Amino acid sequence: MNLQTAGNDELPVYDSLVRERGDVVAETRSVAEEAQIRMAQALSGHGILQPAPDQMAPQPTAPADGSTGVG
Repeated sequence: MNLQTAGNDELPVYDSLVRERGDVVAETRSVAEEAQIRMAQALSGHGILQPAPDQMAPQPTAPADGSTGVG
């Protein structure tokens, strides 16, 4: 079976998974295309890459009194 030409009638299991879990293939394709665009921009010097807010780890801060905080 060729998935490119198969109609929705021929893929009931896939359709039910998409309804239950979302279209992971389409979402992955979209994220990959966005990543390719961002990387192309970064490599050409036309974009500044900044991590997404959820990917930024909080930086530890030293106590104001200069101690190590261990004690």
